[in-house]
Amino acid sequence: MLHACGFLAMFLIGGLTGIFLASMPVDIYVHDTYFIVGHLHYVLFGGSLFGAFAGITFWFPKMFGRLLHEGLGKLHFLLTFIFFNAVMFPMFLLGVAGMPRRIYDWSQYAHLAHVGGLNRMMTVSAFILLSAQALFILNFFWSLVRGRKASENPWEATTLEWSTPSPPPHGNFEHTPTVYHGPYEYSVPGRSTDWLPQHQRT
Repeated sequence: MLHACGFLAMFLIGGLTGIFLASMPVDIYVHDTYFIVGHLHYVLFGGSLFGAFAGITFWFPKMFGRLLHEGLGKLHFLLTFIFFNAVMFPMFLLGVAGMPRRIYDWSQYAHLAHVGGLNRMMTVSAFILLSAQALFILNFFWSLVRGRKASENPWEATTLEWSTPSPPPHGNFEHTPTVYHGPYEYSVPGRSTDWLPQHQRT
């Protein structure tokens, strides 16, 4: 859920900054600057990165029958979220300051002398962001072997794939399920639990 919310936040920032670029007076000024780089990375990198982490975390127990370590997962998310923003958000400020894209050395430009601190901070943050991904890799492979065994439905989801053992056997279903409801039955009146799987009667 943390990664899914992170995806929404990053994609929202990327999308909102795209609105500025649709305005010609603004786009004339920031065109081909680091503002474009920040916008692009929030949409593509932020969207795909956090979305992929959310998907892997969600489907890991169904694929491998074990749960990822929650503490490591939260630490990985926190570091990734903080340092992703520490790398990408200053790009908007650099773009407004007039720093062009595709330059190899910002210090060669006199009008960029005041942005050296931001560039150095982004570089350090980028290395920390990359290093933080080792936590996810460690969590993934450690959990494959030592992770807590997953039940059929550790997330209390309502769709049919969560009615099979984790991981599913050959043929997926031990018995063909009967579908009684739609896939998103939550907070059904009169139920003791907040979720109602498709294959269970009310």
